Amino acid sequence: MSSLAATESQISVPTRATVIQPAWVRVMHWINAAAMILMIMSGWQIYNASPLFDFRFDHSITLGGWLGGALLWHFAAMWLLMLNGLAYLVTGLVTGRFRRKLLPISPASVVADIRAALTFKLSHGDLTVYNAVQKLLYLGIIAVGIVIVLTGLSMWKPVQLHWLVSLFGDYPAARYVHFVCMALICAFLVIHVALALLVPKSLRAMVIGR
Repeated sequence: MSSLAATESQISVPTRATVIQPAWVRVMHWINAAAMILMIMSGWQIYNASPLFDFRFDHSITLGGWLGGALLWHFAAMWLLMLNGLAYLVTGLVTGRFRRKLLPISPASVVADIRAALTFKLSHGDLTVYNAVQKLLYLGIIAVGIVIVLTGLSMWKPVQLHWLVSLFGDYPAARYVHFVCMALICAFLVIHVALALLVPKSLRAMVIGR
């Protein structure tokens, strides 16, 4: 009897896989990703109609076909991004996820993790914990997302929201800030995708949660 009990105690009981990304995070993440891509591509078509710099985006990577079509796509994606982004921010704050995942952060920890990443010594063993570089990137993209929405609204309704336009100086300044934010989002997406490819299990977690 005792030997049977000992044998049973040695049998490992399978444990349930840890949930790294809850369902609400995964759904909102992919909605935000789709909305961002639609806004970027349609925004490039809008930019081509009145470029700020001495270049235009190739027609093959724009959306809308012409200014009117691009504006329709841009506004549709804008509402999707704003509503889903707002829900993401509120849920992240209410559930305490932002506090747990993104704080604390310090310049010293960022420098240390950048040095570790450059020497290929940055650990990715525990996906439930963000390193300082990830925290900085996520906090930064949230701030950039808020600014790009505000500049977008100021360009959409410059008369009605004149007080918002004045926060950026004037209408042309708001356009430049909007463009810079778009460039920062594109850079973030490139880095984000590259890191996901380097650490495939992080992409799997964003698809199935575990």
